[in-house]
Amino acid sequence: MDILKTPSRWPLYLGIAGLAIVLISVWYTNQLATQLAEIEERQIMLSGQALERINSLGIDESISRDVTLENELLAVLRTVPSVLVSAGSGKVDSWEQIGTRDTNEVQRLVERWIDQGTVPVRMDQQLVYFGESRLLRQLRYFPLVLFFLIAAFIILGYIGLNQTRKSEQNRVWVGMAKETAHQLGTPISAILGWVEHLKLMYADDADIMEVSDELRHDVERLSMVANRFSKIGATPQLTATNIFRELNRCREYMEKRAPRKVMFDFPAPDAGDLRVAINPLLFDWVIENLLRNALDSMDGKGQISGHISEHGNRVYIDITDTGKGIEAKNVRKVFNPGFTTKKRGWGLGLSLVKRIIVEYHKGKIQVSRSQPGVGTTFTISLPKVSS
Repeated sequence: MDILKTPSRWPLYLGIAGLAIVLISVWYTNQLATQLAEIEERQIMLSGQALERINSLGIDESISRDVTLENELLAVLRTVPSVLVSAGSGKVDSWEQIGTRDTNEVQRLVERWIDQGTVPVRMDQQLVYFGESRLLRQLRYFPLVLFFLIAAFIILGYIGLNQTRKSEQNRVWVGMAKETAHQLGTPISAILGWVEHLKLMYADDADIMEVSDELRHDVERLSMVANRFSKIGATPQLTATNIFRELNRCREYMEKRAPRKVMFDFPAPDAGDLRVAINPLLFDWVIENLLRNALDSMDGKGQISGHISEHGNRVYIDITDTGKGIEAKNVRKVFNPGFTTKKRGWGLGLSLVKRIIVEYHKGKIQVSRSQPGVGTTFTISLPKVSS
């Protein structure tokens, strides 16, 4: 039952809009780069033709050669990378706007231009090779830069939407939990009152006294559940606790309420003195949820095992059952709010479990092993506290 999953098309719309912007921007900037390349090529061609005409004028011509005009034409092309090469030897004489002082590197650049079909302009005993301007190169790379910028925008926008959605879900969780605790308070108090009334009215009836005692225990348990809900959203107080004793206490409570054919194999409460910083009220909720899920998966018979170990500065608690197991495709989904394989259920238990362990206890929880028809192991990792 996925009642908490509200499908949103905003990420899809955002992705489509971003892709459209990228495609339009790439197409437009590519058009600009092409046009600029054509303009630059025409300028170089016209300037080259003018230089060739000036250089072709002989000394005996009526129009003398104007060196000043030649220099002015070269000045126009100062923004374009150019290399002067000796027409006889093919060696580089000088260059402009290349960005390096290494003659060998410039020589290799000229050879590359020649391979690409670049036609030089002759000036006396020199050949002038022209490349693309820095502005044109930047414009050619601009679509790629724009793509990364828009991709970053889409990614950040998606993360922002996710964070906003999670924040809203958290507020709903907290509000629902506190309202549940508030609503439970009145009937719990009333039931406790009726239990006391039964004790007063039938003090001589041993059977009723026994029933009233059990009722009181269950109501106290219900009160503790309400108290747990009231703590959702608040910062819980953590205390250094012997994990062997705490795990055994949870086992005792659930074993009394489990089918007789379910066996529990947990370490003894005095098996060690490993301490972790926990809030017992919330941590017991985690273990009870895991044990309840284990019982639901075993159809009234099987074994539930608990194992505690330490590695470095962390303590590991394994809860293993011999139930139905979890399919591989669902292992990563079990902690998602709303995910459940049960016919009845809201899929909130394991989501709350993960939140309590990760956010309140700075720990980790995962499905460390699961095989359909064999069983499942949940592993909780918590920081170890010095004794």
